[in-house]
Amino acid sequence: MTDRAGEPRPSFTRRFLRFAGGYWAGEARLGVWLLTAALALLTIGQVVVPVLINLWSERLFDALEQRSMDRFVTMIGAVGVIIAFNIVNAVLHLKVKRRLQLGWRDWLTRKLLEGWLRRGRHHQIAYLPGDHDNPDGRIAEDIRITTEMAIDLGHSLTYCALLLISFTNILWMLSGRISVTVFGTELSVPGHLLFIALLYAAVGTTIALLVGQPLVDAVNRRQGFEAHFRFGLARVRENGQAIALLHSESAERGRLSGLFGGVKTGWHGQTRALGHMMLFSATYSVLSAAFPILVAAPRYIAGTISLGVLMQTAQAFQQTVGALSWPIDNLARAAEWRASVERVLSLHEALERLDDETGKAGHILVERSDAHRGLSFHGVAIDNPDGTAVVHDFDLEIRRGDRVLIVGDPAAADRLFRAVARAWPWGRGRIVLPTDNRVFFMPERPYLPYDGLRAVLAYPGLEATVSPAKAAKALTLVGLEHLAGRLDTPERWDEALSVPERQRLGFARLLVARPDWIFLEDATDSLDAQSEAELLDLIGRELPEATVLTIGNHAGLAAYHTRRLVLERTNGAVTLREAAAGPAAEVSTNVLSRIVHVPPRLPPPHPSPASQGRG
Repeated sequence: MTDRAGEPRPSFTRRFLRFAGGYWAGEARLGVWLLTAALALLTIGQVVVPVLINLWSERLFDALEQRSMDRFVTMIGAVGVIIAFNIVNAVLHLKVKRRLQLGWRDWLTRKLLEGWLRRGRHHQIAYLPGDHDNPDGRIAEDIRITTEMAIDLGHSLTYCALLLISFTNILWMLSGRISVTVFGTELSVPGHLLFIALLYAAVGTTIALLVGQPLVDAVNRRQGFEAHFRFGLARVRENGQAIALLHSESAERGRLSGLFGGVKTGWHGQTRALGHMMLFSATYSVLSAAFPILVAAPRYIAGTISLGVLMQTAQAFQQTVGALSWPIDNLARAAEWRASVERVLSLHEALERLDDETGKAGHILVERSDAHRGLSFHGVAIDNPDGTAVVHDFDLEIRRGDRVLIVGDPAAADRLFRAVARAWPWGRGRIVLPTDNRVFFMPERPYLPYDGLRAVLAYPGLEATVSPAKAAKALTLVGLEHLAGRLDTPERWDEALSVPERQRLGFARLLVARPDWIFLEDATDSLDAQSEAELLDLIGRELPEATVLTIGNHAGLAAYHTRRLVLERTNGAVTLREAAAGPAAEVSTNVLSRIVHVPPRLPPPHPSPASQGRG
């Protein structure tokens, strides 16, 4: 398999270690390695217990065979000591393992969140092709499975390896030597029980892997169906108000039933695969209990070993086969773990690919500069992620204090704003903002986190920066004074408030932030004409020095702006042109002959340190 550059794709193990292995090399590596060493030491302690039980079993059955009460009582005391040791070791092992699992999950979650929630990546990634949908489920659930199962599987593999080493030696010694005649020659064969155990486990593992491969595929398919169903439920919860207003519950039930139909399909597929696996495992588990006694019994019947040695041999055989049967016992869990890891890796690699693509010279560069007092567009062209043109090349200068209305194609206007916000990197050219100016984007529907109103007004800043008096004043100015008594009461404001109230709350947040540059994207479309006029007048009174850029296509906005830009779609792409401004202005057909022109295309310069400020 090759990657997008045509190079051989790294193996699954290398991809996983490159993504998740940094936990053992980070700033807290000393504590992580101490936990790992403690877990390994306690795992050795777990292996000591069955070894002690094996030795205890020999002495117990010998005492029973000899009908020795003294030795029997001694064995009772010995098993008590073994139990006490096992209790302490098991409790400590559980605590250390779970602490390591949680720490790794926390580290991976923060790593993926940092890549996902950075400079619009969570928004941009939706436009990339590939398997990286439902990022919330991948971060919340798949990372949990990735870390918890990785340590569980690693622990069980280490335990089985140590168990195999321990009981291989015991089984070799207990096997003694048997005489085998081959072509008339008598041979003395040592450790025959060990060879039988190895052959028995090898045959069982091979059959299990062949039978279990469909189970791996079934687990992958089911997890995909489950993720789609969870995402569908989350969408209904997020859009509960709109669904209630449209009385579309039956439609949503039908859609969710269809998604759950996929879950049922995945479940039935996994059930069939598990059924085939169960046919083998049911036979294998019963035979594993009886087979070692049947193998060792002839030596006991012949009188060459005692009952204690027979039982010790049977236990050693079982432990050896059990250790060698790790792939059989963990095949289903390993399949589930790998499916979750692949889902996490797909999201991580998509974010890396997005970083690679947006870091190339062929994308829009947004920077800050002390030399600019306005907003400048230099040779900017906006494209779709697939490279098709959205807005043709243009140069443009927005001066400090301008009030600019942008009309025309709404999708192109939306992408223009997103490009300024560094949330739409696809295209060419440079966008330059002043270094010391604060920028505020107000979308059509403002995001309102679940919190008190003071925190909502301060968002994304800290609640402590907004006093109750300041919050109450902002709410009163935008006509929401009836909410002033709920400043510190967390609520789902996107459900508790009507759409016009939510837009008013967006203006209250604007008054609290007091930015230098304001970008309004259909931010008054749900308000009546009088309310819209009052809020636009409010910006003029409270923020007279601010520069305002507004996206909107209704006539009432023209009176509040001194310039008008028109985005006109022709032949699939959009051309930016300036038209006369004012309430009675007619749209000009001149293509930015004064302000906008197409210059010779130059490669954008590297961003200066000053350009790395706020976006």
